[in-house]
Amino acid sequence: MRWIFVTIMCASLLNSGCGANPDNVSAIGNPSPTPFQPGQENASDSLYAESAPTPLSLPTVTLPNPASTESPFPPEQQPTEVNAPAIVVPVVINPLTGLPAPDPNLLNRHPMAIKVTNYPRYTRPNSGLSLADQVFEYYIEGGLTRFTAVFYSNDSEWVGPVRSGRFFDEHIARMYQAFLVFKFADKRVLDYFKTTDIAEYLVVPTIGSCPPYQLMQTRNIEAYNNNYFNTVLWNDCITKNDLPSDKPNLRSGFYSNDIPSLPGVEARKIFTYFSEYSYNYWDYIPETGQYQRYQEVDDIRAGKEESYALTIDNVNGLAVKASNVVVVFVYHEFANPFQEDDEVYHIDLTGSGEAYVFRDGLGFTAKWIRMNLDQPLVLTTEYGAPINLRPGVTFYEVIGTNSYASQGDGEWFFHHETP
Repeated sequence: MRWIFVTIMCASLLNSGCGANPDNVSAIGNPSPTPFQPGQENASDSLYAESAPTPLSLPTVTLPNPASTESPFPPEQQPTEVNAPAIVVPVVINPLTGLPAPDPNLLNRHPMAIKVTNYPRYTRPNSGLSLADQVFEYYIEGGLTRFTAVFYSNDSEWVGPVRSGRFFDEHIARMYQAFLVFKFADKRVLDYFKTTDIAEYLVVPTIGSCPPYQLMQTRNIEAYNNNYFNTVLWNDCITKNDLPSDKPNLRSGFYSNDIPSLPGVEARKIFTYFSEYSYNYWDYIPETGQYQRYQEVDDIRAGKEESYALTIDNVNGLAVKASNVVVVFVYHEFANPFQEDDEVYHIDLTGSGEAYVFRDGLGFTAKWIRMNLDQPLVLTTEYGAPINLRPGVTFYEVIGTNSYASQGDGEWFFHHETP
């Protein structure tokens, strides 16, 4: 009853400003003063009055007969029915996945290439890998690997643990015109990065809320391996610090749900051995048309058997999956003997090289080509015809040109070798 009265009062006094005063709206979420308070002005409200008001005596109203349904136009003069065209909302395709973007506005920003650790093993499960558009795994040193995850069409409040950068990361940052998010680097690497034209795209921890690095309080590990990046808050940091916010001109990849009409070999499992400490495999799931990743949980020294566990994303508890797994052979080198002693690799992802493309349970021999420094790789046949990837996430395994491959009974094996 009270709310009906308020509604009638507001309708009758609309021109005299019955609506709430904008100045009463709190910017911090505290409730503004209620426009009507219990008191004399609400004496007729049943919530406060001792008795209800006397009903009004209204005259009886006779309604007119319903209007005739006959048309004023003869049949031959009836207006022609107009079929308004349906409103078609254009679909915005993510150039990195070939899928419609969940939020097209996110594609107006620069991607983020975020360094995610894979070792020590107790830092697992990683956070955010299942939300990346593309991921690169490559050898760093000491028999270990690291991920560079490219985020474009999705956000995650937790990505990491974030670890140090390597020379190879420059290639990823350039190809995707991305901010490179990493937790510092070897002095030789960091000093070099600062001399390049991607210096303003380097995102390392500082004091303060920008960049948005954070510790995961629920993890009882040392801070060195417990630093995470928040891609949601990063958007505000770009504006606050006047960083590049123009839309990158990224070339759309070649994607199709149709399996390439090329000679393909069954590929139910894809094993990659970076070392006796680091190895993994991808298992094809026919029901989803995707591969899901399994990572080693122990080394295979002294004749120990291989042992694996499903790679899980700590953010959502989902398995890390990919529509495409691409193994690329890339030249690894050292600039000098000192870098060789420390295993400071230069991985030369320029020009072209050998590759294998896996999709829909099949493996195809291929070439990777970097046609432009500021564009993603193109995958082709040996004659240069583009190979269509399955729409979805693509995961790259980067191994040395001295590596060797074998396959049989639907299983593929890649053994990483460096100079």
